[in-house]
Amino acid sequence: MEKENLDLERRPAEERENDQFNELRILLNSAKKHSEGWKPVLSEIIPGEILNKKDLQKIPITRKSELSELQNKIPPLGGLTIKPVNHFKNLFVSPGPIYDPGGSNDFWRMSRAMKAAGFIEGDIVYNTFSYHLTPAGEMMEQGANYIGACVISGGIGNTEQQIQAINKLKPNRYVGTPSFLKTILEKGKESNIDVSSMKTGLVGGEACPPSLKTILSELGCPVLQSYGTADLGLVAYETWENEGMFCDEGVIIEIVRPGSDVVLSDGEVGELVVTNLNHEYPLFRFATGDLSAVIKQDSVCGRTAMRIKGWMGRADQTTKVRGMFVRPEQIAKISNKIKNVSKLRLVVGNVDHKDTIKILVEAQNIDNELEKIIIEEAKAELKLRAEVEIVSKDTIPNDGLVIEDTRTYE
Repeated sequence: MEKENLDLERRPAEERENDQFNELRILLNSAKKHSEGWKPVLSEIIPGEILNKKDLQKIPITRKSELSELQNKIPPLGGLTIKPVNHFKNLFVSPGPIYDPGGSNDFWRMSRAMKAAGFIEGDIVYNTFSYHLTPAGEMMEQGANYIGACVISGGIGNTEQQIQAINKLKPNRYVGTPSFLKTILEKGKESNIDVSSMKTGLVGGEACPPSLKTILSELGCPVLQSYGTADLGLVAYETWENEGMFCDEGVIIEIVRPGSDVVLSDGEVGELVVTNLNHEYPLFRFATGDLSAVIKQDSVCGRTAMRIKGWMGRADQTTKVRGMFVRPEQIAKISNKIKNVSKLRLVVGNVDHKDTIKILVEAQNIDNELEKIIIEEAKAELKLRAEVEIVSKDTIPNDGLVIEDTRTYE
């Protein structure tokens, strides 16, 4: 399997593009025949004419923000699947809500990122991504199982119990958010509980700036980052030898001007648009809302795929917090449920490499229960705990923002 991975990753770029577009044309034909949601989108598209990235621009962009609307029209998955919904292995619920299917046998292709991070057959992987409704835990577990690794399903929370499990079960790899890895390593050190069996990790779900990478290395567990979504699977991944992220073999990547369909030149920062080559749940020119840019320089490891700078922020106000997406419409729902709130804003920050969440509330009539009610509504809607601050009238700027991201990464 390792040789197969490297052969694909080091093949000539022209060969990769030819292979990908051959597969894409097969997928387009299949979607036109079998997918109720894709039929109207692709009605004017002749698959045999889609030969390269320039031709790909004939297909309209579908934005992530449109998924909920599509799924409301044709529940539960927008009619975007090739096979019946009840034939998938799993169905998941992501914040929004957005519903996602799951399959078997490394459905999301996460094994490639794990192989790049050095994971091998026989490893024991400690997986701290969530298994509750959202697919992140399953995504990583399938990838690890695909390469023959054993997985400990840690999930999120219960730090003390997780440290004890690591101490006894001796996993040698970590998968999860970088901030939780930092918490585990520091808590183990403070508690004098040995968690040093974890030698390397693959992290995602939130930013991992160079300063945090350095801290994790100093704590004994250097990490690489993967970038993927529940909808698309693996999009890109880091390697030990290069800066930036290599695009996965199962996706075709474009960078467009945010909010438009204008493809930008290599090196310009824009919105990441992804076409995945999933024969059960294909997404054509799917705009993620994430910002990135193409790295022009050749790699030093022989890999020939397009390389991007990784996650560089959001093209819209949708924000990823503690591994979960938070969208403006969710904030509006919270506000609409509480009668005396005139304005509400979610402010995201970070302290000591951990995301912080504060909800600023302008209220017409302040009562003792308001703060408690908003905390509970936020927990129910966002699946996240938030601090609440009641502020006076006209404190929140009239600038249209409902989500303000003040995080800095140094």
